[in-house]
Amino acid sequence: MRIFVAGATGLIGRPLCAALLSAGHEVVALSRAPSPRGLPAGARALRGDPAERGPWQEELARCDACVNLAGEPVAAGRWTPERKARIRDSRVLATRNVAEVVARGGPAVLVNGSAVGFYGPRGDEPLDEGAAGGTGFLAGVVHDWEEAAKPAAARARVVLLRTGIVLAPRGGALEQLMLPFRFFVGGPVGDGAFWQPWIHLDDEVGLVRFALEDGAAEGPLNATAPAPVTNRDFARTLGRVMRRPSALPTPAGAVKLALGEMAEIAVTGQRVVPAKALALGYRFRFPELEPALRDLLAARERPAG
Repeated sequence: MRIFVAGATGLIGRPLCAALLSAGHEVVALSRAPSPRGLPAGARALRGDPAERGPWQEELARCDACVNLAGEPVAAGRWTPERKARIRDSRVLATRNVAEVVARGGPAVLVNGSAVGFYGPRGDEPLDEGAAGGTGFLAGVVHDWEEAAKPAAARARVVLLRTGIVLAPRGGALEQLMLPFRFFVGGPVGDGAFWQPWIHLDDEVGLVRFALEDGAAEGPLNATAPAPVTNRDFARTLGRVMRRPSALPTPAGAVKLALGEMAEIAVTGQRVVPAKALALGYRFRFPELEPALRDLLAARERPAG
């Protein structure tokens, strides 16, 4: 297949492009950067902003499938009104522009980025793809994000990839989570009772490929490991793997004071389960947290590349 990837130079996009090329697919990689870095050899780099209409849409129309991962990083800074607008618009406008092309012709399948933020801050109940949406800023963004993809479903198979916390060997959430443990001050946030739906980068890439290739995959698809953990258990496991103490809690009030509204993603969570992926037969490489963390920390010791 000729596969169009928007957000190709991001945390997920780079390894996804490499995996698709290794599987024999042709990759057209869209990036806003003038000189995209990190793209694997063989990917055709295309410059453009998916949040704006442009010549890139003509290239998309000539592809067999599309993976849209475009979006402003959610945790890259305090949620000022300007940043909140960028977080929303970068996702909603990009998806609207992609769906506009797919609805007219070209790609027969669209795997569109989404997030577990759809479910909003929740308690202990397991949340599969049939669970209702929640409340809060992120839940509203994700609702609009998914709605923007719906026109594509008129003629293409659309998968809404509701991704949890992606754990990668370099960059992303794990880099931030490890920092206090390096200085022997790691621990849970508050009582650590809230849930953290996580996924190893290899499984995130694997689920995107699964969604592209399996015709039964359609609609919302939770991209999270089968074993979500509480923040308290995440801290204990990370401390054990790093051989650091994990008993020093960070007061939730201090986090809220430091982060403002962005604390929504630091002191709350959801017990999300990948019911649909499991039912369709996807086999997770890393269903449990501790083996996943050990693999990722071992990968950090190897040279990048």
